[in-house]
Amino acid sequence: MKKFLLTVIMASLMVTGVQAKQWKEVRVAIEGAYPPFSSVDEKGQLQGFDVDITNALCEQMKVKCTIVKQDWDGMIPGLLARKFDAIIATMDITAERKKRIDFSDKYQHVPAHFAAKKGTALELTSAFMTDKKIGVQRATSMDTYVSDNFPDATIKRYGTADEAYLDLKAGRVDYVLADTASLIDGLVKKSNGEFSLVGPGLTDKKWFGEGAGVALRKGDGDLKAMFNKAILDIRANGKYKEINDKYFDFDIYGE
Repeated sequence: MKKFLLTVIMASLMVTGVQAKQWKEVRVAIEGAYPPFSSVDEKGQLQGFDVDITNALCEQMKVKCTIVKQDWDGMIPGLLARKFDAIIATMDITAERKKRIDFSDKYQHVPAHFAAKKGTALELTSAFMTDKKIGVQRATSMDTYVSDNFPDATIKRYGTADEAYLDLKAGRVDYVLADTASLIDGLVKKSNGEFSLVGPGLTDKKWFGEGAGVALRKGDGDLKAMFNKAILDIRANGKYKEINDKYFDFDIYGE
């Protein structure tokens, strides 16, 4: 009887069209303001690690890839509003975000780091951070981390990481917290030795999750499975390493 009922249910789903979607085109949101993961070139075209990884994954999945430039603040609302189907924007897989959206397996995992003027001391205690000014990109894992751990600090939130870097250079904040690769490329290498990373790399899963994954709507399990397989495939066939080595001198996939 149970087998008969299962057959009837499956047949009903097929008749009503409730079955795995055949993805032929995937719209992917990328920020464009977080080098080296994404930025906009002089011709107005998106470029960077996230862009190249997106194209490699779509090629591996044999789907047409349409990239949509989206400001960070509108990423999750845009996904839920179906303006695009996925987000590839160095978005950490965290328990809080998983309440609203789903994720693929990680495609990279870079620790977060503080940066400051070279020689600046740092202690990761609430007492030390009292009255310090910390810059973070709004609504990121770094934002949550400093809000939870340093309640007496002055936290300045920015729409992009570059805006935070500019205020650090101008002396309007004492520290900026961002992921290590972005700080090195977007700040340290451009500062002629004036600014450097300070303190340890931060990877606590409570705030920084399991790495960055492709963000997806809940219910798009078929697309999630496609991305998961494609991530494994490009890791195995050497494409991931080719893209990785174009931007970094270490494997940002992590352990």
